[in-house]
Amino acid sequence: MSTTLNTDLLASMLKDKRGKSGLRSVSEAIGDVSVATLSRIEQGKVPDVDTFIKICKWLQVPTDTFVIQTESDGARPPSTEQTIIAHLRADRELTSDTVQMLVQLVNLAFSSKSPRPVTASEN
Repeated sequence: MSTTLNTDLLASMLKDKRGKSGLRSVSEAIGDVSVATLSRIEQGKVPDVDTFIKICKWLQVPTDTFVIQTESDGARPPSTEQTIIAHLRADRELTSDTVQMLVQLVNLAFSSKSPRPVTASEN
């Protein structure tokens, strides 16, 4: 088993959080990360460790949000629960208290989930 970085999720969350802000303003907000580096990350390139940690701090998500354990037959994609939580944490319009409440709600929903019922259109 090995570990890899989910660069698609990282790129998506970076783009989502910066919204309409330019890369230059994001670069300044993060500090010590160039515009060119941010552009490469948004294109799915793997950042160096220091840059990755700075971006995670700016996104306000733990670094393990983007870590994928791979098996010999391929990578496991992040779960729906992990993806939802990552996007909630990246949303800059939500307060941290709201994010925490929503994360608890998502965790509760997924911990008590039952199999999805099959609808007539899926038969």
